[in-house]
Amino acid sequence: MTSRLIPALLMCVSAWLSLTPSLSFADSFVVSDIRVRGLQRVSAGTVFNNLPLNVGEQVDEDRIRQLIRALYKSEFFEDVQMSREGNILIITLAERAAVDKIEIKGNKAIQTDKLLEGLKKQGMAVGEIFKRATLERMQSELQRQYIAQGKYGAKITAEAATLPRNRVSVKVDIVEGKNAEIRHINVVGNTVFSDAELLEQFELKLPDLFSFYSGNDKYSREKLQGDIDKLQSYYQDRGYVNFKVESTQVSVTPDKREVYITINVREGKKYKVRRVDLVGDIGDVSLPPLKALMLVQPGQEFSRALVTTTEETLQNALGNAGYTFANASGVPEVNDDGTVDVKFIVETGKRAYVRRLTFHGNTTTQDEVLRREMRQIEGGWASTSQIDLSKVRLERLGYFKEVTVETPKVPGSDDLVDVEFTVEEQPSASISATLGYAQGSGLLLGANYQDNNVFGSGNNLQIGISWSQFQKAVNFNYFDPYFTIDGISRGYNVFYRRSDYRQQNIASFSTDAYGGGVNFAFPIGETERIAFGFAAESTKISAGSFPAREILDYIDREGDQAYTFKLTGSWSSSTLNRGLFATAGVSQQLGLELALPGSTVAYYKLTYSAQMFIPVVDDWTLRLHTDFGYGGGYLGNGELPFYDHFFAGGFGSVRGFKSNTLGPRTTPIIPGFSRSRSGDPFGGNLLLVGGAELLFPLPFVKDRRAVRPAFFYDFGNVFNTKCPKFSAHCDDVNFNQLRYSIGVGVTWLSGLGPLTFSISKPLNFNKFDNAEAFQFELGQSF
Repeated sequence: MTSRLIPALLMCVSAWLSLTPSLSFADSFVVSDIRVRGLQRVSAGTVFNNLPLNVGEQVDEDRIRQLIRALYKSEFFEDVQMSREGNILIITLAERAAVDKIEIKGNKAIQTDKLLEGLKKQGMAVGEIFKRATLERMQSELQRQYIAQGKYGAKITAEAATLPRNRVSVKVDIVEGKNAEIRHINVVGNTVFSDAELLEQFELKLPDLFSFYSGNDKYSREKLQGDIDKLQSYYQDRGYVNFKVESTQVSVTPDKREVYITINVREGKKYKVRRVDLVGDIGDVSLPPLKALMLVQPGQEFSRALVTTTEETLQNALGNAGYTFANASGVPEVNDDGTVDVKFIVETGKRAYVRRLTFHGNTTTQDEVLRREMRQIEGGWASTSQIDLSKVRLERLGYFKEVTVETPKVPGSDDLVDVEFTVEEQPSASISATLGYAQGSGLLLGANYQDNNVFGSGNNLQIGISWSQFQKAVNFNYFDPYFTIDGISRGYNVFYRRSDYRQQNIASFSTDAYGGGVNFAFPIGETERIAFGFAAESTKISAGSFPAREILDYIDREGDQAYTFKLTGSWSSSTLNRGLFATAGVSQQLGLELALPGSTVAYYKLTYSAQMFIPVVDDWTLRLHTDFGYGGGYLGNGELPFYDHFFAGGFGSVRGFKSNTLGPRTTPIIPGFSRSRSGDPFGGNLLLVGGAELLFPLPFVKDRRAVRPAFFYDFGNVFNTKCPKFSAHCDDVNFNQLRYSIGVGVTWLSGLGPLTFSISKPLNFNKFDNAEAFQFELGQSF
């Protein structure tokens, strides 16, 4: 006992002495000057700001004690001494040490940033004054955070090392240990619903086969609270207004490895809705339309979910009318007869107007590109639907990983808001290059550059060059989505292409083509556009070294030189929530290409493509997609030229089969003189492909917005509705010949553009099909 009292007594004496002025203050005096000694980091200005004394004031012993207490209260100093030289007040200070850095090691379950944020709330942060008591609170706070994560065995060790210039370095070593696993969850007091029905709603589960991956058997305080909220909602959505969770017990085994949870509930009675009222100030909004939005109706079983949905619907309706800060609250009033009256109390406040639209985070994309997508205008009333639509339109551009919007009030005004959009840009350009050498082919060179947001203007530019023994091509495409201020777009392209299609796994022939075109698109709605274009093209056809009878037959009938004047038209609609990596919505495109009279061959091509994204659960999404194409001739014996055929196989078609290799094949003019006994792929005038993809979040990846994995199922093929009689490997349309494949793929939005990989397995094929298990593509996204 004595050993404990002596140090405590010495500390009291020391504190008393520090607050006791020296004998030189026995007489009061008027301060002519104040001098501060001992400062290292703290500025003199900080001292004077905390010192309630000015030159010219009189001090005595009591005033000196007040001054010392004031400086101690600032918490910058661990020792304060005052003395007197004549009429000059001398203040000698010993500063408290400041935290120079905080190092945390061993944490995996909780990110360092979140740990530092929690420490900051306890007063432990870089630049703050170091206190031993705070260090102890810091250990307790970290322990609390880990216990909340279910890591009851976590050990926290914190030390402070002294550094020069009155600084300290805080080091925290963490041994997290393992999460406590749930061994039993018991709900007590339930009679209406079984334990199995209630536990099905919980995120926390008993261990099962997939617990090692999902971690749903690991205890977490936050997850338990969420499950309690779900339990309450489950009952209240089914009429049990007075349902209540009375208590929760969490028991941990002595080794801190297992957790037992008991939840005590009181169900109460089931209630039906007797009356629904709408009261409050609704501004100049008409009452009947608001009442029509109320989902809660008399005679229904009470449902908290319907009440909440109705609140949101009313608030959205008022927000669309400019009442941005409107509030709607559904209040149930329980009656003794087993019914409940629901009263929706509405407070609109003043109608809010938009002072300014601002954009942040767009370091490349020009403000004008973002501003022209706005449906909310400056000076107009703030409409929730128009602000949300503006956000969606920015997301559909495909330039940004994320778009967020806030509507802060303008300081000093109760009816003005600013609309602030914050974007996070992602790569909009892709570049690819080819450099290689093949025996008999020589040097292979190629380069392609595409930017959907060139120089941040929102315009699309594509330039491609390839040069080899088998292909020499140059193409230039430019597209301006806002050629006019009201959204009419214009695009044009020119190209020269000399190709040997054997390099594309297609029949042996080559073309020498050049041409160009221009197109315009017009908005016909918020999500729909129609487009028209004109193009002219010249094509010289040459049979290959392994001539196919189909090709020679076509050249004999139509000649080896084709001049085509094309009229194109399309209709497109998109409600996708993003331009890249969409997770919801539908997009469709219907296109027609018509070779005008006066062209060498009169033909048409009709195409249709669509995709739909359906949210499944959490970050899992189902994508359904299809592509259809049909072509034929008109005006007599016209037909779809073979060099304009559709092809199937590979990315964008049926993965697992080599690119362009499905469907009809050629007939060698001399039997045996072909690269394949079955002839070469020749394509057809009818294309049908589609499939389904289950998109899922990739585990262990920090930024999932740039990576999209998927399990996929593809089907499709290409057919020829006008097979030559002599063709041995060309069947009419036969859906029994559709090809199927399954697999897994990943698309990564890299700095060079989308990189796509897939591993797939064909489910059916014949002996002439070319399977390809691993496939790779740069520049397209699936």
